[in-house]
Amino acid sequence: MTAATPLRASSPRHVAVTGGAVLDVVVPVFDEERDLAPCVRRLHRHLTEDFPYAFRITVADNASTDGTLAVAEALADEFAGVAVVHLDEKGRGRALRAVWSASDAPVLAYTDVDLSTDLNALLPLVAPLISGHSDLAIGSRLAPASRVVRGVKREVISRCYNVLLRGTLRARFSDAQCGFKAIRADVARRLLPLVEDTGWFFDTELLVLAERSGLRIHEVPVDWVDDPDSRVDVVATAVADLKGVARVGRALATGALPVARLREESGRAPRSQQNRPRTRWRA
Repeated sequence: MTAATPLRASSPRHVAVTGGAVLDVVVPVFDEERDLAPCVRRLHRHLTEDFPYAFRITVADNASTDGTLAVAEALADEFAGVAVVHLDEKGRGRALRAVWSASDAPVLAYTDVDLSTDLNALLPLVAPLISGHSDLAIGSRLAPASRVVRGVKREVISRCYNVLLRGTLRARFSDAQCGFKAIRADVARRLLPLVEDTGWFFDTELLVLAERSGLRIHEVPVDWVDDPDSRVDVVATAVADLKGVARVGRALATGALPVARLREESGRAPRSQQNRPRTRWRA
């Protein structure tokens, strides 16, 4: 594998990546100085030993106030194929947009720093994108074959949120919130400029836009263990998600989102003609 050049950019506009990676896995972080090193070491070991393509791991530091950036830079110095991007503003969506927009890899992915999702699902996640069969891919904790360990509260919230998406935005994907997703770079270049959210709703907005544009979303059942130390503010995130659902719903209703143009550009038939079941990975 060719070594990647560590990135230390104060602005997303200055991000530049090299190395010929097939897959760029982004790890967005905010104040994760304790968990970042174990995450990157485990992810790097898995990709080195079990992933058959050249890769890059990009740590996207979202304006951390602790020692996260220093830890990330030390990891980039230690490991070939690890890069660092620093953003001056918070937001997972902002971090993904910055790195994905600048990456030279044909397939882009991200995983949460807690690595709640078993990494054995990574190759099944990205394989259909590398082959060109699918446009986006998501890990699903709600698929029948998934094995999930988490509290009742978060389970209920997750299921209710996905029911809401199906009822309001006619979403057909099963799990919008799992922090384990991938997208082809050419698709990202078309969709990212149209995604407004810079936080947690970024994933949902991207998926709804992709689905309405006739793109193929590949779903992978995952083994997932809840991180009891998660610092996600559930209430604040839920409120922001509801506002995002209302905004995207209005944009779709008024035609503000150019889904017809995107569907035509991608050569995909209207959604009404796409009634076949979604492709899922089978073990």
